[in-house]
Amino acid sequence: MRTLATNSFRLLLLLALLLSGYNASSAPTRPNVVIILADDQGWGDLSVSGNTNLKTPNIDSLASSGATLDRLYVCSVCAPTRAEFLTGRYHSRGGVRGVSSGQERLNLDEKTIADAFKAAGYATGAFGKWHNGSQWPYHPNARGFDEYYGFTSGHWGEYFNPPLEHNGKPVRGKGFIADDLTDHALAFIEQNKAVPFVCYLPFNTPHSPFAVPEEYWNRFKQKPITMRGKEGENEEVDVTRCVLAMCENIDANVGRVLQRLDQLKLSDNTIVIYFSDNGPASYRWNGGMKGRKGTVDEGGVRVPFFIRWPGKIKSGTHVREIAGAIDLLPTLTQFAGVTRVGDKPLDGKGLSPLLLSVKSNWPDRMIFSHQNGRISVRTQQYRLDEAGALFDMTADPGQTHDLSSAKPDMAATLVKAVATWRQEVLPTEHATGPGKNKAKKQKGESDDRPYPVGYAEFPMTPLPARDGIPHGTIKRSASAPNSSYFVNWKTTDDSITWDVVVHTTGNYKAEIYYTCPEADAGSKIELGFNGTKLIGTVTPGWNPPLYTNQDTIPRPAGESQMKEFRPLPLGTIHLEKGRGLLTLRAVEIPHASVMDMRQLTLTLETAAPK
Repeated sequence: MRTLATNSFRLLLLLALLLSGYNASSAPTRPNVVIILADDQGWGDLSVSGNTNLKTPNIDSLASSGATLDRLYVCSVCAPTRAEFLTGRYHSRGGVRGVSSGQERLNLDEKTIADAFKAAGYATGAFGKWHNGSQWPYHPNARGFDEYYGFTSGHWGEYFNPPLEHNGKPVRGKGFIADDLTDHALAFIEQNKAVPFVCYLPFNTPHSPFAVPEEYWNRFKQKPITMRGKEGENEEVDVTRCVLAMCENIDANVGRVLQRLDQLKLSDNTIVIYFSDNGPASYRWNGGMKGRKGTVDEGGVRVPFFIRWPGKIKSGTHVREIAGAIDLLPTLTQFAGVTRVGDKPLDGKGLSPLLLSVKSNWPDRMIFSHQNGRISVRTQQYRLDEAGALFDMTADPGQTHDLSSAKPDMAATLVKAVATWRQEVLPTEHATGPGKNKAKKQKGESDDRPYPVGYAEFPMTPLPARDGIPHGTIKRSASAPNSSYFVNWKTTDDSITWDVVVHTTGNYKAEIYYTCPEADAGSKIELGFNGTKLIGTVTPGWNPPLYTNQDTIPRPAGESQMKEFRPLPLGTIHLEKGRGLLTLRAVEIPHASVMDMRQLTLTLETAAPK
């Protein structure tokens, strides 16, 4: 419905312009924008970076036909990078403090790059891993994207025929997830070839679990890995092989996008960007840089970045000045002549003087990297690490020689800059340094934003296990909340709670995605909220096997093996507007266990009269 309404509006607008004498041929043509984002791909995971273990000709072609930002810095983990790209602001300003349990959400008063382009009349679509909020109005459809296909969580545990969503409705993907996401991005480009569009394609590969189509794995499973990470024995060679196979799959999908732009004769008027969200998650070759995903050293936050805009950006442009994900919003809005939506101060800078080779005095700057209270800062020449050690990144890119004693004035300047940034930018729990409120943060209590429920424009609200808190004997299927489910539900003292705020008073259909051994079917469960209760029965039994044949190599410890969860209708519950704990518990357990549960879904059916 949203897409139909948007297209109808565009047709009416075009008709009005034509009737008023508007001459389309005389108007400047605004560029399309395609942003492709890899997940956990390190700077060294491409052949253009010098890695001879693999071949990535399509991604490499973006460098040769466009520009390379040689020192592009993102965050050390996924959700913060996405927030910085979307807003042009450091992630913590927008409430993004982590990657799960609600801390990945982008504050609702932040405006995104998609908001700006949509307001300018662009068609906007996102296809892949969102990772900045699942419930409306955190959902991508509420953040400027007309079309959304993918999953809103961070980590996803199924890479073949995965459960996904399309504009909030559950769907089943077809084939390997990166191929499927690309299919939908290509369809969007085709559908909007006559109007300016923004197509955001955030892959979730080569992030674990390590799975790739067989044709790609066959290229690598016996292949010698000749370029190794400097950590030596810590590198798991089969993990490296699978990651590189996944990178070659990404490259093939990038090639499909570029080919479709050529076929539609859109290439000359389309800005194409390719980058990654953080450094490599495993030990492997990364140009000798120190650190990997989760660290604020160079290897954790420096990623590949290429941008192509034929006729505007000269082929083979190589920008050595430092830049960041925070710079992408101001750069792209400048290029497209689009007015930014929102008035919060930007941390990023428009990079057009560097990319368009305009003569300018580009000043030195500082780019800050933060992860869980740990901060480093990068200038054009130096990096001050989280411990206060100073490195000359030109002479010592591997961060091996601490110069803080030899250059005390520079070290003091950067220490002061970090202290000022910490005080101005970080939330209270990080204001005095790492470790403060650690126990509180681990319990999920430091984020006081409830999960919103009940918007008429987006009636279905998912409440996954990731966002719930287990009590009693219930535990998660794995230590990582993302893509987990609740298991070990055995007593009437056990419960699961979600801190929610109901936006609309009304009647809601309640549904649970569950599995249950046939012999254990029959437990009675109660869903309650602020005095209102709904009773349902866990039946029939449904006990599918785990998906043990999806992984190319065994998935890391802490990540769940997944299975097929089916919806269990509970009935209708009346919810009054307001905040409270939504509680799910068992009132009768006739057998050994209640069920395993992946998600509770509430759908607004009828709103109370105002």
